[in-house]
Formats: sequence, C-alpha cells, structure tokens
Amino acid sequence: MIEHVYRRAQACAAVHRVIVATDDRRVADAVHRFGGDVRLTRDDHRSGTDRIAEVAATLDCDVVVNVQGDEPLIDPEAIAAAVAPFAADRAIPMTTLYRRIEHPADLGNPNIVKVVLDRAGYALYFSRAPIPYARDPRAGWPPLYRHIGLYAYRRSTLLVVAALDPTPLERAESLEQLRALEHGIRIKAVETAYDSLSVDTPEDLEQVRRLLSAPTSG
Repeated sequence: MIEHVYRRAQACAAVHRVIVATDDRRVADAVHRFGGDVRLTRDDHRSGTDRIAEVAATLDCDVVVNVQGDEPLIDPEAIAAAVAPFAADRAIPMTTLYRRIEHPADLGNPNIVKVVLDRAGYALYFSRAPIPYARDPRAGWPPLYRHIGLYAYRRSTLLVVAALDPTPLERAESLEQLRALEHGIRIKAVETAYDSLSVDTPEDLEQVRRLLSAPTSG
C-alpha cells in the first residue's frame, strides 16, 4: 500500500522529493525494498504533523506536503492543487482541500469532517458535527463542504505548528488542524473533485484492491 502512495506522490509534477516518515521498522523495510526514500522518526510523536516536522527540520525546502500513507488512491492532481496557492501568494502559510457534500447523510457522519469557509476561501472551522446549521431550512442551505485531509505547509509554518501544544478545540474534535486555527494560522482551502479513500478497515482494503485491479479504459 505504501508503494502505491509513494508512486502517486512521485507522479505529481509539483513534488520534487518524496520521503516516507515512519517510526515502524517494518514500513521502513518495505520502502527500502521498492527503492524509496524513508526516514525513521521518534516513536513518541502525537500526530502525523509532528512526525513530518521532525523530518522537515532537516530539509532545505519552502513547502512540505503531508500525504497520508493509508491513501493508495491519492490523485497526483489533488497534491498539485494543494501546492499551487503557494506560488501565487507568498503570504499563504498552509493549505488543504475540500469538496462539496453530495449525499445528505454525510453531513451527520462524524467520520466525515466538515469545513466552513470565509469569503476569501480560508477555513473558518472544521468539525465532525453538521456545520453550518440551517436554523430555518426554508431560507435555503449554504454550500456544504467536506474536508479532504491533505495538507501543505510553508516549512516554517509546519515547524511552528508542530511546536505548539494541543489546543482545547483540537482535543475536543480530535482534529489537529484546529491547533493552527486556534493560534491564528490561516488555512487556505482549495476545492477538488478528488474524494479520499483511506484504508482503515479490512473492508476498506478489499475495496481498494478491487479498484486497483479493475481494468482501465482507453
């Protein structure tokens, strides 16, 4: 699975180097076997953000992208979309992705993180709860968005975020991106058609295997 993620990240033209950050020797050995670049990190990190920050501190780069290792179907174009705003605006500290919610049932699913945006396209808040709340549905619903958990950071911002203590909202929602918002770090959100599929259960793994083995058209 990690090789699929690695190869798809490599296929993104905006990415100049792919490094797997892990504290698991088995994962490191798997990456070595297919010729990938891997760094063993400390085993006491509280989150993936903290883990990649350990590696980023040793790198000479401007932007770091955090691609989850459990998303073997990650779209290289989604990675490129998260990186693109940094070239357009030097003031942007951090980006992430979102897409429209198409199924009403998703709004009440706590495993699907929702995001609301300001008029400039920056995240106002992320929640596992249904947001925004329509007090009077007759007035119409605003656009409803789900968060796609791919992040890109200025290297300097990543190191700052990783050095901060977990915040009350982060702990309450179990969403580490809230740490940045609570400390006033703005997150630019980029709309994408990509729909993440992380492998969290044996059923997820079987679904991904079917998708990867399906014949392609053309």
